[in-house]
Amino acid sequence: MFAAENGLKGDPRLQAISEAIRVIPNFPKPGIMFQDITPLLLKHKVFKDTVDIFVDRYKDMGISVVAGIEARGFMFGPSIALAIGAKFVPLRKRGKLPGKVICEDYELEYGKDCLEMHVDAVQQGEKAVVIDDLVATGGTLSAAIKLLECMGAEVVECACVIGLPHVKSRLNGRPLYILVEPSELVENCCS
Repeated sequence: MFAAENGLKGDPRLQAISEAIRVIPNFPKPGIMFQDITPLLLKHKVFKDTVDIFVDRYKDMGISVVAGIEARGFMFGPSIALAIGAKFVPLRKRGKLPGKVICEDYELEYGKDCLEMHVDAVQQGEKAVVIDDLVATGGTLSAAIKLLECMGAEVVECACVIGLPHVKSRLNGRPLYILVEPSELVENCCS
């Protein structure tokens, strides 16, 4: 569900978040309209508002794990985890975590990849939320859910700053919370 459908309709923070996302055409390959969150991160108030919206949503849900997907989930996940009193679990690409890990392969909009997690990162019965910047196909979030559930965690919800509502079916019934829809390419007058 979109944040605007869940009590935040007309909230000026959502408009500011949407306006702070830059579209980079044909990146990382032709045909992809990359949603760049860098400008959002550079605007302290917009960055804080983004984190605050997630914190407000999860602070009273008994979440003990915030799992962030490499790399942009790492930009939001730790702040959310600290604010709600949860631990942060990094879900990384293959070969980036030392020690014993489990792996889940998944399909991207433009290729294939793998997510890994330490085998001792979560405990049986812990309640988790998965955080990333964008959901396009749901493949990465689905892999994250599988990793966490394989180790006994309960995935309460997935959350993304940017996303399309049609990916719900890829998440095996797990709720998806999205702040804004993808931005459209806006021509810069100075380009």
